[in-house]
Amino acid sequence: MLESVGALIGSPWIYAMIALSVLLDVFLPVLPSGVLVITAATAAAAGSGAATGQVPHEVPDILALILCATTASVLGDLVAYRLAWRGGERLDRAIARSRRLRTAQERLGQALARGGGPLVVLARFAPAGRSVVSLGAGAAHHRARDFLPWSALAGLSWAAYSVALGYFGAHWLGTSWLATGVSVLALFGAGAGAAYVMRRRPEAAEAS
Repeated sequence: MLESVGALIGSPWIYAMIALSVLLDVFLPVLPSGVLVITAATAAAAGSGAATGQVPHEVPDILALILCATTASVLGDLVAYRLAWRGGERLDRAIARSRRLRTAQERLGQALARGGGPLVVLARFAPAGRSVVSLGAGAAHHRARDFLPWSALAGLSWAAYSVALGYFGAHWLGTSWLATGVSVLALFGAGAGAAYVMRRRPEAAEAS
């Protein structure tokens, strides 16, 4: 897989693959978009000579990966947000049956009302958190101007973190499956940490 991605890194196809994966995983969280971004960044590092300690000559490819993943993330959030906004009674009933969606909707509303939405950024790293927050924001008819800037920051943070894992993993461990595996584990670790914090915050709020 690493060799295949490396062969595509200089062509538009790698960006199209990443964009499509990141765009759709707001609806299908099982898509390995993070793994694909990390693998592409590892392949880009191999092509730039980062793994051998040489001065990288293809840094624009890394920047393009970040831009591509960020843009696709924001567009996916916007599509989910708009669909949920127009979801009507059917979606409202689905949210009413889901404790997770109801909780996210309430907490997101409180966060945006206070003028801050770190929850949106945190949820981007948690498994399925992006889906829950984007759908919850749309279903609750929160203003786009309150939600989308945080969505953009969340997408940029996630994309930059994922690309950095692949790029610096190749620099430190070489362009091998070990580097890719360690980077993917670090991404999953961040997701587990984000999910833990999101679970703890409601408990702390109830205790206070």
